[in-house]
Amino acid sequence: MYRVRNGDWSLDYDHDPDGEDQKQAALRYIMEAWHMAIHDGIEPECLANASFFAALSDLVATYGEDAVAVMAEGLSKRIHNGEFTLYRVTQ
Repeated sequence: MYRVRNGDWSLDYDHDPDGEDQKQAALRYIMEAWHMAIHDGIEPECLANASFFAALSDLVATYGEDAVAVMAEGLSKRIHNGEFTLYRVTQ
C-alpha cells in the first residue's frame, strides 16, 4: 500500500503481497512524467516510442530476449481485445 506523506510515496510491503499497489503507484509515476513531457512540448508519439523502447529494454535485461519475445507475441491479441484502448468509440 502507498501513502502520501509530504508529497513522497512510502511503501507498506506487508499490505500488498501481490504487488498491485506497487503497480498502481508505478503507473501513476509514469503518467505524471508523461503529462509533464507533453506539457513541455514532447510529441505523444515520441514519448510512446521512447517508453516502449525503455520498457522492452528493461524487460530484456531482467528476463532475457526469449521470455520477452514470448510476452510480446501475446500483445497483438490483447490490443485487438481492447485491453489498451482508453477511449472506445461505439457506433
